[in-house]
Amino acid sequence: MSEKKRPVAVIDSGLGGISVLNHLLTQLPNEDFVYFGDTANAPYGSKNTEDVLELTVRNIRMLAEKYFAKAVVIACNTATGAAAEKCRELFTNMPIIGIEPAIKPAVTKSGKDDPKVLVMATPLTLSQEKFVHLAEKYNPNADLIPLPCPGLSQVIEEGADEKKVNALLKKLFADIDCENIDAVVLGCTHYPLVSDSISKYFAGAVIYDGGLGTAVQTKRRLSELNLLENGTEKGKLTIINSSEDKNFEILARRYIEICS
Repeated sequence: MSEKKRPVAVIDSGLGGISVLNHLLTQLPNEDFVYFGDTANAPYGSKNTEDVLELTVRNIRMLAEKYFAKAVVIACNTATGAAAEKCRELFTNMPIIGIEPAIKPAVTKSGKDDPKVLVMATPLTLSQEKFVHLAEKYNPNADLIPLPCPGLSQVIEEGADEKKVNALLKKLFADIDCENIDAVVLGCTHYPLVSDSISKYFAGAVIYDGGLGTAVQTKRRLSELNLLENGTEKGKLTIINSSEDKNFEILARRYIEICS
């Protein structure tokens, strides 16, 4: 198999990376993709950095050896912060693209001198150096409000029951002055899958996530390395998970339809 015809792997702890995959499918319609959810070890957001690093390295190695992935997209903010840099050192023969909270566009596109920006993310993402450095960079120009969202990714993994999602969001936003928020950053790839529910609390805010930027960067890296599939046929999508949960692919494809 030629390098160009090998698939692009997309990895997450579960279904959250589907929000990034949707952008990838639009940007790269002729590429084959393997989407991998590490459901046996989910959620990542409540683990420590060392465990997430170990899991991510193991998963990338599996996708390289078993599926001959030509590139890997880490479609998880927590795993990107914990493992992307180290994985690039270990896997020098393939591009590894990560994701980060879309704080920059949320701050720079607000049109205000000191916008109030709510950053929703997992507890681990908000504690990582990557986020701390981003916050330090943009805090002088904005009022960044970090909001840990324990449990939200799990509810989405279970199918995003509307009543459960709304009950949890109501609890998470209880102390937030929602009317005066200018932008909301969805700092976990799960959260765009329920962005409609989140947006109802923030009538005056713009919602941002990093999925599109990650897809554009993936296309750019494949082009730079002459790895873009140059055929005209629509690519194939393979969906797998580490716990062999039969319902995983059903839910994944349902989220793809909802978000496309």
